[in-house]
Amino acid sequence: MLSRVADSIYWLSRYVERAENVARFIDVNLHLMLDLPSDTEQQWEPLINITGDREIFEDHFDDYSRENVIQFLTFDPDYPNSILGCVHRAREIARSARDVISSETWVQLNRFYLMVRNAAYSDFALMTSPHEFFTQVKIAGHTFEGIMDSTMSHGEAWHFGQIGRSLERADKTTRIIDMKYFILLPDVTYFGSPYDNIQWAALLRSASALEMYRKRFGRIVPNDVVEFLILDPEFPRSVRFCVHQAEDSLQAIAGSSPGSQPGPAQRHMGRLRAQLDFATIDEVLAAGVHEVIDGIQVELNAAGDEIYRAIYGLTSPSSNGQSQMQTQTQTAY
Repeated sequence: MLSRVADSIYWLSRYVERAENVARFIDVNLHLMLDLPSDTEQQWEPLINITGDREIFEDHFDDYSRENVIQFLTFDPDYPNSILGCVHRAREIARSARDVISSETWVQLNRFYLMVRNAAYSDFALMTSPHEFFTQVKIAGHTFEGIMDSTMSHGEAWHFGQIGRSLERADKTTRIIDMKYFILLPDVTYFGSPYDNIQWAALLRSASALEMYRKRFGRIVPNDVVEFLILDPEFPRSVRFCVHQAEDSLQAIAGSSPGSQPGPAQRHMGRLRAQLDFATIDEVLAAGVHEVIDGIQVELNAAGDEIYRAIYGLTSPSSNGQSQMQTQTQTAY
């Protein structure tokens, strides 16, 4: 398969997933502010910390106000990981891969982009009624995923898209858990309080996990939330489920048979899959949630690097960038 095509589909899916996740974070935080006491300090800085782009934000804005954070994460044309930036990049990638993706996939992505662009460059009252817009972004992301799955042949190109979506989704799930443990609570005295439960419920909502969590566990308990979002084998946004999806697609692309020698990317994903399959929540808590999450992110990044090397035989670029190489390779995963 052409390296250009593989790279394009991989990043196309990652950018759409990233845009949807940013919309989730903002929308949930907006609702969270309504649930917390009126004298609680507005907590918008954690959303910037999730992205890992604190320095870029501070180069453009002086304070972490609601307006500045929403503008930066949603419509900032100079920030490549804003919703507008992600959808724009995804559309440009899709334009170059029209011969691989289905026409229905292209039409949906184009509609998605036009919806976000029109909101960015119109008198859209984002600051007074933002929920409808962010809901539209999430629905557009779901629709894109469904159309891509139902109209594209489930061959190599589709599997590259699955890998990109799964790695991006797993990464964002680990980031929101880490944020809750170390950043989100305004005061340590909130731990175990009703405000703490509100925060955990918000975290579950950001992953569309609240309903499924309640069906399984009922009452919100922090340890159960961590177990559900990291170790659950059936929920599609848990880290374990995403890692399974990514490894299955890697194996499908490599065409490896049971017992054969896996490639570097498969080794990273297989190691992480085994760790998650056999881990217990008690072991995670004993090792430290932050430390476990750090380890997961290291393995996810390493797998992403190895996937890039498998495509191009080169060192991986930044995860915020997109390769423009046009070579053709035959390498093992």
